[in-house]
Amino acid sequence: MAAQELKRATGGPAPALQLEDLSGKQHRLADYRGKVVLVNFWATWCEPCRDEMPSIERLRASLDGRAFAVFAVNLGETEPRIRAFLEKVPVGFTVLRDRDTTTAKAWKAFILPATFLIGPDGRIHYQYFGELDWSQEKVRRAVLELLPP
Repeated sequence: MAAQELKRATGGPAPALQLEDLSGKQHRLADYRGKVVLVNFWATWCEPCRDEMPSIERLRASLDGRAFAVFAVNLGETEPRIRAFLEKVPVGFTVLRDRDTTTAKAWKAFILPATFLIGPDGRIHYQYFGELDWSQEKVRRAVLELLPP
């Protein structure tokens, strides 16, 4: 992956997000207010999505214990297909299911992968469409700048 630039967003409020994880537990973005949340829309058939997953995991691991969370929102795939992928590429973040892609449409995630960095204020501060190395230092610094003291 080349060193791409994370794009600063307008700072508008993040759309609502309320989805189930693979065990059926509901997660709401609103419940994470006060944290920085990386919301990544992906699918197992999307090669760039698969390729960037390990870098998202490295970023998450490097910020373990901080006010940072990751939601990987899968678009419309079956639970067995998602689980089979996660057996090959294990991650320590929350994988959510957007079964009918309604959430992706609300977020205007029309290109995969589509990733948004939400600040503690609930607003979108950065976005990126396409594959990005989330573990590169300048991306990590952007996340650190958003973290509460």
